[in-house]
Formats: sequence, structure tokens, C-alpha cells
Amino acid sequence: MKKKVVVAFSGGLDTSYTVMYLTKEMGYEVYAACANTGGFSAEQLAQNEKNAYRLGAVKYVTLDVTREYYEKSLKYMVYGNVLRNGTYPISVSSERIFQGMAIARYAKEIGADAIAHGSTGAGNDQVRFDMTFLVMCPEMEIITLTRDRNLSRNEEIYYLSSHGYEADFTKLKYSYNVGIWGTSICGGEILDSTRGLPESAYLKQVTRKGSEILSIGFSKGEICSVNGKDYQDRIAAIQEIEKIGSAYGIGRDMHVGDTIIGIKGRVGFEAAAPMLIIAAHKFLEKFTLSKWQQYWKDQVANWYGMFLHESQYMEPVMRDIEAMLASSQRNVNGTVTLELKPYCFSTVGVDSKDDLVMNKLGEYGEGAKGWTSDEAKGFIKVTSTPLRAYYLSHKDELPDD
Repeated sequence: MKKKVVVAFSGGLDTSYTVMYLTKEMGYEVYAACANTGGFSAEQLAQNEKNAYRLGAVKYVTLDVTREYYEKSLKYMVYGNVLRNGTYPISVSSERIFQGMAIARYAKEIGADAIAHGSTGAGNDQVRFDMTFLVMCPEMEIITLTRDRNLSRNEEIYYLSSHGYEADFTKLKYSYNVGIWGTSICGGEILDSTRGLPESAYLKQVTRKGSEILSIGFSKGEICSVNGKDYQDRIAAIQEIEKIGSAYGIGRDMHVGDTIIGIKGRVGFEAAAPMLIIAAHKFLEKFTLSKWQQYWKDQVANWYGMFLHESQYMEPVMRDIEAMLASSQRNVNGTVTLELKPYCFSTVGVDSKDDLVMNKLGEYGEGAKGWTSDEAKGFIKVTSTPLRAYYLSHKDELPDD
């Protein structure tokens, strides 16, 4: 009997070559599986299915894990206001983990002998896929033809066309990875550290002028409304915010960071929904969380984002961090108002029953109701004690007049 192999199939050049080569040259029974985390349209998925069978796959499946991705990752990234290096919303990199897990589950379900993916040896995705498969399917062989044979685009295109598979694999100036949590852009000017991306490089163009008010409601840290409309479907809420924000060109930026394999990487991205949601959520937390809740949540959230990027999602400590982040959201309720303009936005205000700014003890800079002037002077004197004690012994270190 032929051995079964599951190919993580995106429909691109590398995975198309992999399906055909494994079928024709290596005699595998190929199952093409496309794990969708919100980046594929219905038309693209339908075309993927047709192409997979043309390439020789015995079966094609779409594994929709968009909601799992939200429930097990995106939700916590919002709780933690996670931006890698304070810039990048960890878009595609977080998706890869859930795509890998979906492929691994499917491979186990059909009793596959091997799993294949199209990653090269120069990027992060090879680590994310391999690590996921090694943990979830340790008994299965991992096949990576593009990486192992160091194949060029021309070699792959020639092989496909010589076997009757004609498709437009023209090398484009930019490569895009589209997902529910943003689009990454590679190639072109990004390869030159002195240059930025032109307007034409972005998939979503600016169509709105002037300004617009956007309101985002949160219940225990999760999006529950957009512009006054209730959303039980969090995915639909994200898509609505993306539609509104992308029309203003919001969420565009460039990220430079350290890759898993040790070299520096640079990527452009457009992610209107993540940037608007995280900004609104963080703003609401300033009103509703205590000082130390914010501080410690920021510390663990930074680690959460780093581990997610570094393919450590299955590390047990991630579940502990998620529990802490979820607990911190019990009073993060209310509606945040943002003002959108072309290429930028600003936070305007918050309406929340858990607002700690509105309290009975005093209004900052206006008047105190929870203490007397003598109590204020005593507090300041006690607070200054460590400094006064130090400088009594080290007067020579006092700032010069």
C-alpha cells in the first residue's frame, strides 16, 4: 500500500510542487489540507481544491480553525495588548501555530505516515511547523522538499509546467500573507533598510477622507459591540473594525525584529483591526485596572507574545499566563471612543461602570475629598523619608544649585 502524506497546502508554488512531486516521484498517497485561520476567501478555497486534485492529491480538505484561533490566541493577545517590540501585532506568526496544529490533528485522524510543508530553510515558519509536528505527531516523518533540496522558484515552476500544470507563479515584487489579524508584506523595498513601502504596496487603499468616530465596546476584555451594534460573533466584530479602519489606511507600519533562527528580519504590515482594538482595550484598562494589575499584566503579556512568536505556544506556562490574563479582565467593561483620520487615529474617551477615574475620593488636580491637607503633608513627608535619610549622609551628592 502507498504511504499516506498530508501536505499543508496553501496553493502557492512551494506546496503545489510538493503535492505533485510526492505523488509522481515518491509514490505517496497525498492528502492536501488547507488550514484556514481567516485569510482565505471562499473563492480562493474553491480554487485551492481544484488545483490540489489537478496536482494529483487523492483528497483535499479545508480545515477552518478561525474560531479556535480566536478563542485560544487572539483573545489573550487582546487581553495582554500584545505587540511584538511594541509594534507588530504578531499576525501571521501566531496563525502558523494553529495551522500546524490543525494539520497535525488531521494527519493523526487519517493515519498518515508523514506530513509535508513548503517552508524554506531561511525563515521562521519551518520552526513553527516542525516543532508542532514533532510534539503532536512524533511518529510521523516530516518532509520539506523546498528546504531539503534547496529548490529555486524556476526549478519548481519548470517541474510543474513540464508535467502539464500551468499556473501563474510569476515572481511578484511583494509577497503577502493575509489573515484575520493582519497582512504581512515582504520583498521589494523592505529588503533595503534605507527605504519604506510605497502606497501601491498595500492591498487596502485609502478611500475615506475627513474624520469618523468609532466606538468599540468590551465585556470582560472581549469585544462586544462596534458603533453601538452588539456582536456575539467576535470574528465578525474584528472584520467590521478592519473594514472601517482600513479605509483610512490605519494600522500600516514596519517591524524589525529578531527571528527564531537568529538573524534580523524586516516586514511591512497592515493591520487596522488589531491596532484599533488593542489601542482601545489598553485605553479602557487605564481607567478600570489598578496600577499593579496593569504593571504585572504587561510583564507576563510581553512574555506571552514572545513565546507565541518563538513557536512556544504549547509550553505549559502559556496556559498559566492565559489564566492570569483572563482573571485580569473581570472589570474591563465599557465603550471606548476613537477618532479616525487618514493614516492615524486618537483615543477620545471611555464610558464604563468600572471607571476608577470617577471616584468619591477626589478629582486629580481639582480637589481632595478623601484626605485633609495635614494628611497630605504627612504622607509626603513619610514618602520622602528614604531620600532625606540618604542625603543627610551624602550631602556632597545633592544636585548643584
